[in-house]
Amino acid sequence: MALEIGIYTKDLELTDRIQDYATKKVGKLERFLNDIGECRVDLSYAKTARNASDRYIAQITIRGKGFILRSEERSDNMFAAIDATVEKMTRQIDRFKGKHWRKRVGEPETETIPVIEEVEEEDVPLIARRKTFNLEPMHEEEALEQLALLGHDAFFVFYNVENGRVNVLYRRRDGSYGLIDPVIK
Repeated sequence: MALEIGIYTKDLELTDRIQDYATKKVGKLERFLNDIGECRVDLSYAKTARNASDRYIAQITIRGKGFILRSEERSDNMFAAIDATVEKMTRQIDRFKGKHWRKRVGEPETETIPVIEEVEEEDVPLIARRKTFNLEPMHEEEALEQLALLGHDAFFVFYNVENGRVNVLYRRRDGSYGLIDPVIK
């Protein structure tokens, strides 16, 4: 079964040449990871970038059962950005598969994540963007791996199978992790 790839652009005209190139390069990722459910490629041009070599942006997001992998790279032309993103995604897939297989073999569990009891509320500005996504049930350790694999250390939202609630895992300034476990009163 061929991998279905959704290509989306922002401030960039999607030519047949770019679409064929992205489809060809990203389609090769299926060889490394079989259970890919959805593959999204976002291509954009940022004319306000500080550096001219960072104007073309390519981002790949792969979703499958129990995982989300994302890579993003910038370059001075779209083809180089796509190549760099595919290369980065290949490294992330190797890392994911390594952790996945080691866990199955029976390697000891990772350390527990400290739970934050109070969260300060801040004034939130106007909502500029809304995003919807499917939550995959997972344990806290798996969510920690997903946070690292996504390529951004800000936060990760997941459905915690241990307590049956939606949790938010985030990286703290001191390098440790925090877990927000909301309870409805």
